[in-house]
Amino acid sequence: MPTNTILLILLSVLVAGGLSYIQYFYKNKNSATHTKIVAALRFVSIFGLLLLLINPIISKNTFEDTKTPLAVVLDNSASIKDLKANIDAQKVFEQLISNKDLQEKYTIQPYLFDKEVVAYTDNDTLQFNGKQSNIGKVAKTLGSINKNTLYPTVLITDGNQTEGEDYTFAFPTTHKVYPVVVGDTTQYLDLKITQVNANKYAFLKNKFPVEVFLQYNGTKPITANFSIVANGTTVNKSSVSFSSTKKSEVVQVLLPAEKIGLQVYTAKIESNTTEKNLYNNTKRFAVEVIDQRTEIAIISSINHPDIGALKRSIETNAQRKVTLGSPNQITDLSKFNVLVLYQPNADFKKIYEANKTLKINTFTITGLATDFNFLNQQQNTINFKMSSQKEDYLAVFDSNFNLFAPENIGFETFPPLENPFGAFVLQDNVSVLLKSKIRNVETEDPLLCFTENLGKRNAFLLGENSWKWRAKSFVNKNSFEIYDQFIDKTIQFLASNDAKKNLIVSHERFYNSGEPVEITAQFFNKNYEFDEKARLSIVVTNKKAKQSKTYDLLKSTNSYKVNLDGLLAGTYSFTVKELNSNTSYTSGFEILDFDIEKQFVNADLAKLKQLAAQTSGKTFTKNQVEALIKQLLNANEYQTIQKAIHKKTPLIEWYWLLIIIALSLATEWFLRKWNGLL
Repeated sequence: MPTNTILLILLSVLVAGGLSYIQYFYKNKNSATHTKIVAALRFVSIFGLLLLLINPIISKNTFEDTKTPLAVVLDNSASIKDLKANIDAQKVFEQLISNKDLQEKYTIQPYLFDKEVVAYTDNDTLQFNGKQSNIGKVAKTLGSINKNTLYPTVLITDGNQTEGEDYTFAFPTTHKVYPVVVGDTTQYLDLKITQVNANKYAFLKNKFPVEVFLQYNGTKPITANFSIVANGTTVNKSSVSFSSTKKSEVVQVLLPAEKIGLQVYTAKIESNTTEKNLYNNTKRFAVEVIDQRTEIAIISSINHPDIGALKRSIETNAQRKVTLGSPNQITDLSKFNVLVLYQPNADFKKIYEANKTLKINTFTITGLATDFNFLNQQQNTINFKMSSQKEDYLAVFDSNFNLFAPENIGFETFPPLENPFGAFVLQDNVSVLLKSKIRNVETEDPLLCFTENLGKRNAFLLGENSWKWRAKSFVNKNSFEIYDQFIDKTIQFLASNDAKKNLIVSHERFYNSGEPVEITAQFFNKNYEFDEKARLSIVVTNKKAKQSKTYDLLKSTNSYKVNLDGLLAGTYSFTVKELNSNTSYTSGFEILDFDIEKQFVNADLAKLKQLAAQTSGKTFTKNQVEALIKQLLNANEYQTIQKAIHKKTPLIEWYWLLIIIALSLATEWFLRKWNGLL
C-alpha cells in the first residue's frame, strides 16, 4: 500500500476520533457506559465514510495450478462399428478419461469426431454412426482450442479417413500424437470401386464419358469382371486383371445417352474369389440426359484475359457451349441463346442490327476500350456519360436483388474493376445486383445489373478485369466452384425467356447419400418483389415407401431454404407450396445409395504409424493401454505450471463496509433515542 494512502488512513483515524470526542465528551463531560458506546459507533461511522472517500486498493496474491491439456479423441464414425471395433474403442476411451493418475497430471479433454469434432460429456451415448470421418479437422479444432500450448493427443481410431486433407501432415510436429489403433489390421483380399467420374449432364443421342477407378488389396494374381448396368441391362462389360505389383486400374468407357431424364447406373466389379467386404464392389452414379444445350457466343474485337476466364466459368456446366469470335467472324446469331458482348464498339454494328430482329438476350461487359457513344445509340437501358479518366470500382453486394437467387461469394473482397469514370442514368426496370464503390465511398451507380422486359433479358457488367475475381475466389476457397456457380446462375437467367414466375425453386436432380440435400426457393408478390412474409412448406414423398413428410422453409437473406439431410437412398417427389396464395411447384430428385464408411476392410495401421512418426509420438493397440498411460505419466515435457494471480480490489467494492456503516449509524440513533440524547 502506498505511503500517502497509509498517512491518509491515519489522518482519518484522528479525524474520526476527534469528532467523536468533541461530540460526546468535550461538550458533555459524560463518561457513562452508553456514552462510550455511542461515541465508538460514531467513530466507526465517520472512519468508514472517510475510508470510502480514500478508497484504498487492497492487494491479494493467490496461486493457481495449470495442468497440461490431454486431448483424448474417439472416432465416432460408422466404420468403427462396421469393423466390429466399437466395443474395444469405447472401452479404451473410458479407461483413459477415467484414469485417476492421468487426471492428476493432465486436464483431460475428451472429444468425439466424425465429420465434425464435438466435446464429450458423461451424458453422451456413443453411437458410432457418423457418415464421414475427418481426422484432419481434429488437428485444426484442437489447435484453435489449445493455442500456444504444448499438449499431447491420444487418437482412438481405425485411421480410415473419408473427408478432408491428409491427416498425417495436419497435426503440428511439435505436438505428440499417440494413435490407439482399433479394428482388424489384418490385410484381406479386397476389390473395390474407389471413384466414378461422370458429368452431371449428357446430351440426347450423344455418348458421354465415364471414368471408373478400381483398386485391389492382395498378393495373388486375380482376374475380375467389370460391368455397368442400367435398369437391369448391362451397357458395358470388360475384364480387368490385378497382381501384387498392379494394384489399381482405370476403366474409361463411353455410354450412349438414349433416353431423356435422370438415368441411374451401377458400376460393378466381381471375381470368383471370396471377399470380406462386398459393399465396396458396387457404386451407383447418375446422369441427367437433356435434348439440347445452351449456346453462348462471346463476341469481342480485342484480346483480354476476361474472355478466357468467362469461357472456362461458363463451360464448367456441360449444358453450355461457348463460341468465341470477333464481330466479323460471328455471322449467324440465330443458333445462340445468349450473346456476351465484350467491350462493344463500332465493329459491333452488324451484331446489334441483326439482334433487333432475333431479340437474343445479351450480357454486355464494358471497359477502357468500350465506345460508350456507340453503346448509347444501340440500347436505352443505361445512358452512359463517361469521361476519359480511368477509375477503379469495388463491388458491394445488394441483398435486395430479386430476379434470381445469387449468393454473396465475397464480392467485397474482390479486386476492383477498371472502367472510365462517369455517370449512369438507369431505366426504372433495372435491378442492381452489385453496386460500385470508389475506394471507401459507396456510390448509387451499378456495377452489375439486370433487366427483364417483355420476355427479353439483359445484363451489364460495368468494368473489365473480372478474371481477377475468378482468381480471388480460388484464393479464398481453394476452388473456382463458387465463382463458376455464380456465372452459371447469371447465364441460366439470361438463357431463359420465360416470364417471371412468383415461385422459383432451385435443387439438384440427384444427390449422393451423405451429401447435404438443400432446396432453395424464392417467392415474389404481384409486383415481383421478394416477399419476406411468405409461408413456404415442402412435402417430400418417398416414391417406393409412399411415405411423406412436411418441412417448413426458413427465410435467409433473399431466399427460403430447407435442409433435408437424413433421407434414405431412394427416389423422391416433392411439392413446395406458398400457403397464403396456394402457389406450388412440383418436381423430384433421387438419392443414390452410397455409404463411404462401409468401404474399408481393415484399419489403416501404416498411416497411423506415419502420423505417430511425424509427430514424435508412438502407436499403440487396444491391448497396450496401460503402456500408453505409463508413457503419458512419464512424459517430463508436460509439467503442471503454478501461476501467481495478483488481484487488486478497491475498498469501495467491499459491500460489508457499507453494511457496517449503516448498522453503526442505526445503532447509534437507537441508543441515543433510548437514552434521551436526541
